Amino acid sequence: MPCIEPARLADAEAIHQLITYWAEKGDMLHRPVGEIYEAIRDFKVARIDGEIVGCGSLHIMGADLAEVRSLAVSEAAQGKRVGAAIVAACVQDAMSLGLDRVFALTYRPGFFEKQGFRLANVMEFPQKVWNECVRCPFFTNCKEVAVVRSLREEGDLSVPLVR
Repeated sequence: MPCIEPARLADAEAIHQLITYWAEKGDMLHRPVGEIYEAIRDFKVARIDGEIVGCGSLHIMGADLAEVRSLAVSEAAQGKRVGAAIVAACVQDAMSLGLDRVFALTYRPGFFEKQGFRLANVMEFPQKVWNECVRCPFFTNCKEVAVVRSLREEGDLSVPLVR
């Protein structure tokens, strides 16, 4: 099982390389390295034997909502529950902050459904659509699927799903 921990500034380049690898394959959106530095406190990294094999971030969107974004796992660590562990850590952070819901926009909704998310309409998240999506080059032809997980129903003592 990987060690999941908060990202450090020294991890920004490795996070950027991981995201860029999958973005160039068309599996996620690119993130400039400067944006990763700015949001480094939002990121979690997964390490196996000291090497970063996964990353993801929890981006606060408002008083009751956050987004899991930039979730990426190296090819070598696929199938080792790294992504599930990162999502669980992000959900745990969201719960500790008292948020009601966590959502993601993804090309892999089935993965998130296994983590307790349900399919959603992106318009349930107008903060995301009108502040960020509208600036995306794929705005008029977006293929990402919205998923959401309600945290209120789970209660503050709930343990996030990890499968």
